[in-house]
Formats: sequence, C-alpha cells, structure tokens
Amino acid sequence: MRKSTLFKAVAAACTTIMCLGFAACGSSDTKSNTSSDSSSSSSSSKSSSKMNQIAGVTATGKPGEKPAVSFKTPMTVEDNSYVVLQKGNGDQIEEGDRICTQGIAINVKDGSELASTWEKNTPDCSTVVTSNTSQMTESYYNIFKDQKINATLAFGVNDSNSAGTSYLMVLTIVSKSKDLTKATGTKVLDVPADLPKVTLAKDGKPSIDMNGYKGSDTLVSQDLIKGKGAEVKDTQTVVAHYTGWLLDGTQFDSSWDRGTSSSFSLDEVIAGWKQGLAGHTVGSQVLLVVPPDLGYGNKDSGKIPANSTLVFVVDILAAY
Repeated sequence: MRKSTLFKAVAAACTTIMCLGFAACGSSDTKSNTSSDSSSSSSSSKSSSKMNQIAGVTATGKPGEKPAVSFKTPMTVEDNSYVVLQKGNGDQIEEGDRICTQGIAINVKDGSELASTWEKNTPDCSTVVTSNTSQMTESYYNIFKDQKINATLAFGVNDSNSAGTSYLMVLTIVSKSKDLTKATGTKVLDVPADLPKVTLAKDGKPSIDMNGYKGSDTLVSQDLIKGKGAEVKDTQTVVAHYTGWLLDGTQFDSSWDRGTSSSFSLDEVIAGWKQGLAGHTVGSQVLLVVPPDLGYGNKDSGKIPANSTLVFVVDILAAY
C-alpha cells in the first residue's frame, strides 16, 4: 500500500552497488568480516566465475568491527567486481537469511572515506540471500552464500554520476535472521465483536466476513494475533503478507495471491498503514480499518474508488 533510500552518501552508494547485482534494487548489504589480521583473500569458488576479482586491496581489524582498508591510490575499479577481504568467523549464511551489513564507501582515487554506517550503528538489513533470481542474481548469491557472519567484502562501483566518482563499497556482515512466513504468536481473544470476522487458511491466508460492519471515521488497528518479536517503529521498513478489501467485501489487493510477501518503508505508505502498524510487534496479525482521509482520500486508486474505507489484514513478518 505504497503512497504513489553516500546515507545520505552511503545509502546511495549501497543502492548503486546492489542495483548492479540484485534484480530488485534496494539499499545494499554487506558482509561482515572475521580475521583480525588483514589480507585480501580472493575466493576462487563458483562465486568468482562471473565477477572479476579486485586485486591489491587488504583489510585489517577485529572481526565484526570497522575494518581498516588499504590500497594503492589512485586505482580503478569496474562494476561487478569484488574481493573477500576478511573471512567470517560466525554462523554460516544460509538460503533465505536476511543479512544486516555495516558499510563504508571509499573513493578509489585518493582513499578518502565518502560515508560509513559504523559510527551511528545503522546497518542495512534489506538483503535476503536467496537463489530466487528475481530477487538476487546468481553471481551475488554464490558470493554471499559462501560467507559467515563477520566476513568483510568489497565491491567495485565505477560510478557514472556527474562527479565521476568511483569507489569501493566495503560491507561487513554483522547479523542474520529469517523472515517469518505468516503471523505467529498468541491469538487475541477479546477482539471487539462488531469488527469484521477473519478466518485463516492452513497457509495463513486470510478471508473475511464483514459482519455487517459499516466502517469507522477513525483508524482501527486491532491485533488478531500478538507476535513475540520486536516492536515496529514508524521509521522502519516492514516485510508483510496482507490482503485488502472494500467495505462491501470486494478484495482489491493481496500479497498472498501474488505468492510473495511485500516490503515497504513506513514512510512510503498511506498514513493508515504508517500509524496502524507502528507499535505492533513482529509476528503479529493486525486488522486495519482505514478511513478515506488516512487512505486515498477523494481520488480513485486502481481498484479503489474515491472516498473508500479500506479493511486490511496484515501479517508482520519482519521489520528493519
């Protein structure tokens, strides 16, 4: 339910590097590093078959902390090039893992640091390591799946912006997690009786009985299942499964029908979603009733007529 991310420099840098390797562009991720001694280890697994290795770059530092990266300047890099700077010493990355990475963008002309997430501890967690080629190219998948937590990798970006800045995007994998596939938690028993009634299929897909419900002038945000995960902040990106209906029971959208969950920043969705999902916990299933002024107002939007009250059932699968 979207309303129509250098961090600022590093966010743009991350986005650029990942757009080179991921089918669905988002912010970029990083691999964390392990060895405390330096060394630019060039892995020669399948991962190197389609991407050229970067030579002459080393890194030192304690695994899982900001590395010191060295190379002779000026140097040149090409897009879709990489090097494993430090091998990880933590858990192995597995299929379906969501990885969080800290990143440094380094200008290859003079070695200056363009941006870094380390100082404010703002890792990027937007990447899921998957063999699904609609989400991640095979080459990048082969690189990331061979890593462990605390591995550090560098990717070359030969930028075509007006400044002509080429840089290394140095990524350290600091953690991993698995997204849920449906809401999991405790069923809420005291749901108001006058709200729409929701039933779930075995796979978790919801169906709805409007139960004579006529809508609300104010936002309704009701847990149906209370998850045990972290509380969602209104500045985060949420991964969710959802279905949306009009008050007459007409379904206008469903991630369940598309067969894949959706990710969206709460800064990019209708106000009813931003206000209605913030404060709930990961794993929860939330019934949202969104009045027109917090939805699409007096304008049509796809299958949604102007001035529509919207009813959603949203499973919160992850937030980062």
